[in-house]
Amino acid sequence: MKIVIANNFYYLRGGSERVLFEEKRILEENGHQVFVFSQAHPNNEHSEYANYFPPYTTNYENMPLLKRVLSSINIVYSRKVGRAFLRFLEESKPDLVHAHIIYGGLTTSILDAAAGKDVPVVMTLHDYKLICPSYIMLNRGKICEDCKGRRFYYCLLNRCHKESLQSSFVYCLESYLNKWLLKYDRIRYLICPSHFSLKKHAENGIPEEKLVYIPNFVNFVDYEANYQKGDYVLFVGRLSKEKGIPTLLEAAKRLHMPIKIVGDGPMGVELESYVTQNTIKNIVFEGYKSGEELRKLYQDAAFLVMPSECYENAPMTILEAFAYGKPVIGSRIGGIPEVIESNQTGMLFEAGNTDELRECIETLWSNNSLILEMGHAARSKVETEFSPQVHYKKLVKIYEDALS
Repeated sequence: MKIVIANNFYYLRGGSERVLFEEKRILEENGHQVFVFSQAHPNNEHSEYANYFPPYTTNYENMPLLKRVLSSINIVYSRKVGRAFLRFLEESKPDLVHAHIIYGGLTTSILDAAAGKDVPVVMTLHDYKLICPSYIMLNRGKICEDCKGRRFYYCLLNRCHKESLQSSFVYCLESYLNKWLLKYDRIRYLICPSHFSLKKHAENGIPEEKLVYIPNFVNFVDYEANYQKGDYVLFVGRLSKEKGIPTLLEAAKRLHMPIKIVGDGPMGVELESYVTQNTIKNIVFEGYKSGEELRKLYQDAAFLVMPSECYENAPMTILEAFAYGKPVIGSRIGGIPEVIESNQTGMLFEAGNTDELRECIETLWSNNSLILEMGHAARSKVETEFSPQVHYKKLVKIYEDALS
């Protein structure tokens, strides 16, 4: 089978790109021919088809007004990208297109191009863009479902995107145009990495017959498990309010064990200042890490903490921790409880509840045998439920159904 994977970026930018690269690998290992189409970003992996990629627009916020307006139009729908994708399809002649994150970059123009060539499309829903213009269902860091039923005007009223009237207007307009012009109706199947995502999209008017559950996966053979209790508690993720970092820091005030925070984000400076001002001596900010450095941080940890306060879809961080043989303490929100079995592969607490989070950390830290037992169960869960083989079989089945 010849498959085109479409995504705004072709480098390891986040969890969605990690899924993209892993899916590309398992498809190629099973004899399929895979082509990738993205924007021409300087960090992209090498591609022999890079000359087909449309340019990537940078510094959007700092542009002069006229250029910003024109760029806004291209964020909503880009004819230039559509023409480039049409040429790409003519060259690659795929059987199917698998779209990932295309809004705000490639846009739904690529769906029109695929329809013009009668190439079926499936799409993975890494977030909630089809039902929330700002795609994360948050309003100033708090859970928001005002747009339920695809009443997208609330995005503008609430200034949901970056608290900016202009940005919120562009995202609101984009959502309404795609809804009125039935752009996403061209997609045969919408892949949801969690049951929670599937349920939320169905509740908000997405036809249930198009929604299919296929969980994310990790190639666990690439991860060397270390089941022994490490020297610290670990957090890995974006330093932003919805990830629950303030709640973790508040809990840390009355904890004695070291807690290492890995990642960067908009709250980085503010969080470090808070730790200094409150003399929280057991917190260490490691900054952004990848590759061997990140692997070592996982392996030498006692367990991972994910205190998110947003509708997490299917966090790859949990699966990676499991693959390293580490239990995870996670908040009871979004798709997190689907992955963490409470008191078996980790522990769950009410999102935003500092006392309950602190209690979970203390309980697990003080029980070495429980850490060992949960770590083995976590690794076993990844091997049986979130393996490349399981994912590949389900993915190809959807491809075949879309083609038929």
